Amino acid sequence: MSESFRSMLRSLPDFPAALPVFDPASAPLDPAELFRSWLDEALTAGVPQPHSFSLATVGAEGMPSSRMLILKNLDAEGWHFATSRLSRKGRELTEHPLAAMNFFWSALGRQVRVVGPVTELSTDASAADWAERPEADGSENPTWQLYALRPVEVEFWQADPGRRHVRHRYLIPAAD
Repeated sequence: MSESFRSMLRSLPDFPAALPVFDPASAPLDPAELFRSWLDEALTAGVPQPHSFSLATVGAEGMPSSRMLILKNLDAEGWHFATSRLSRKGRELTEHPLAAMNFFWSALGRQVRVVGPVTELSTDASAADWAERPEADGSENPTWQLYALRPVEVEFWQADPGRRHVRHRYLIPAAD
């Protein structure tokens, strides 16, 4: 049973045969600019929910956890996302305000990994985000928190059919 499952997994295709070509020498100096470009390409390619990402955090015992979230904004404050402060994710961010995001666009053979400290944004920004949710009914949610991940590392990964995958990493000094 185990061997047949392994064989089945090994037989699955990794990525489509036709993939975009990425030359890191042509990458802009600002990783946010490259991310926006890749997100636009994912939208054009019809990738469903290209703004979704896996957010990884660490709990009190040092055990990692992750879940899927939606990118809310990207600006000078960082890469925005939201959750309840009372959720497991919210509690982990309170205990250890560090996280990693991973965007994955299989159809393009692309990943973007973003790592850094996380800060809580203002009460007003959190309330506005709650009110902008698609099913907002005008009620308030005082536990809803908008966060910003301020990257210290952003890595772009492009798959290659010949397994010569391309990585381009930005290291960003932490803000004082």
